Parts: sequence; C-alpha cells; structure tokens
Amino acid sequence: MRRRMRIFAALILALSSAASGPSTAQSGIPDWLAAHVGTGEGQIAQVVLERARGLYQERVRRREVRNPCYMAMDATKPGGSGRYYIICEQQQVFRAVSSGHGNGRKLQKANFSNGRQCARNFSNAEGSNLTMGGEYVTAETRTSFKGYVRQSGKLTPFQRTFLLFDGRGETANARERAIGGHQAVFVKWQCRVKMPGSPFADDEGYVPYGTLVDYTGGRSNGCTTWSGETTREILRLVEKSPTTLYIYPEGRDIDAVAKAVKARASVSGAGLYWNSACLREIGAPRFWPKRQLQPVINRWRRSLPKSEPRELPICQ
Repeated sequence: MRRRMRIFAALILALSSAASGPSTAQSGIPDWLAAHVGTGEGQIAQVVLERARGLYQERVRRREVRNPCYMAMDATKPGGSGRYYIICEQQQVFRAVSSGHGNGRKLQKANFSNGRQCARNFSNAEGSNLTMGGEYVTAETRTSFKGYVRQSGKLTPFQRTFLLFDGRGETANARERAIGGHQAVFVKWQCRVKMPGSPFADDEGYVPYGTLVDYTGGRSNGCTTWSGETTREILRLVEKSPTTLYIYPEGRDIDAVAKAVKARASVSGAGLYWNSACLREIGAPRFWPKRQLQPVINRWRRSLPKSEPRELPICQ
C-alpha cells in the first residue's frame, strides 16, 4: 500500500511540475520581489507569482498591455487575509490586500456553496456565483446607482464602479458571467423616498433608500471585491491603461490537489500548492466544469415560481 502511495505521489509530481515551478533564482524573479515569496501572511506563493508574471510579460510582448503594474490573487487563502496582490516591478512595489471570493449556491441537486473564510468550490458556470481561476485582462469600467444612503446627516446617492475583466480559456466567459472587480459594499434597501428632482427617481418620483453594508474580505457573487481605498487605487491604476490579473487556482490545480488529498498524499510533497489552513478547513477542493454545472443551474432557474417584483414601502 505504501509503495502504491509513493508511486501515485510521484505521478502527481510529474504531471504537475508547472504548478510548482522552478526556484525564484531560476525563474528570473528579482531579489526584492523574491523576498515577498512564501506562504505566510502578506506573502505570495511562488506558483501564483510565476504565473502572474508570465501572463503579464506575455501580454506586454504582444503590446496588449503597457501598464507598469500587474495583479494577482490567491483564492486558496482565507478571506480577510492579504491574498490580492498589486505588483509594480519598475517601482519595486508589492502590496497584499484583502479580497472576497465567490459564495456559490446551495441547490437541491448540487451544493456548491462556500464558507466565509475558505473557498472549496470553483467554477466558470454562469450563475454559479463562484470564483474562477485563470487569466484576465482589465477592461472598461461601468458606474451604476445603487440607492440613497444617509451620510453626514443628509441623503446622498451611492454609485459603485464596476471594473470589467476579459478572460481567456476557462475564463473566456467572464463578460457573460458579469465577472469583474468592485468595492465590497452594497446598499441594503429599506424604503422609498419622494425625491422627484433626483436624476435617479422613478416615474413616480421615488428613489430607493437604505444602509451601506461593507463585506470587505468576505464572500461575493463571484466577482473580485476590495475595500474602498483599494478599489480607488486599482481604478486609478488601470484607468486608460489595462493590465493583467491572474487568479489562482485553475481547474487543473484544483483537480490535482483533490486527487492528492483523496490518495492521502502530501500536497506540497507532490509539488502542488494550496493554502494549508484552508485545506484543513475544506478537506478537499472541487472544480465544477461549466458543462457539468450549467445544466443544473439552468434547471433550477426554470423551476423558480414566477412572482411580481416587490415594491418598497414608502419611508416614514
């Protein structure tokens, strides 16, 4: 039995050499950046950095990107930790900030929901509300009105800017899924206020009113979410200058780690990477391919009863 386990671990290692990558010296990572490589808080795992750098350098060579900075995310790390990275090699800037992960769904036919701290499920199915690892390039922004909130004693319209991502390969349907990045905040509607002079008023002159809910570092509908300060920084960074974003893990990484866990082999010993704290919490990750999960989501949607949209009460 032990011999079979060693053989299996060796096979996993051979198949996943791309996941582990060479040493920082071999991969050409500059010394100042190599100092940030690791699996601790505020550090970036080597495989995440190497793939992010590779994507960025490829797009620069193809003259698709000219931004001096690029971004990466390690979705295997716990929520609230520094798992989203902004890297500017020319200026020797490395920042690790928090970011949300997809919350998924719990359906009768399939449970692909995620906890607040650690993501177990991943998919590129539309409507899955899950994170999908792989290659992205930032695109245009869209700003939309979310409702009125009370700030400094007066009603103020809150608008949230959404940064679209374009993907490739498993992430090619990013636009179809409305995947991008935005501030981790929404307006929880409570009632309607009469404000006919507002450009956001409906046909009867009402606007929605509510309270701001901040979920920085928590779960999202599959988008990448940041704090207000980080959102403003990223939007300034990519304005009129697209750059790359690499999100780890991809489907191949998830499947390889799941196989290693099932065989009770050491993940790191097999040349694979997953954040150890989250791996202990989730047991084993799962990748739901679009071809498998999309029909389940579509059937669930068709089964939902049709109902009239609810009308907000008038504020008292």
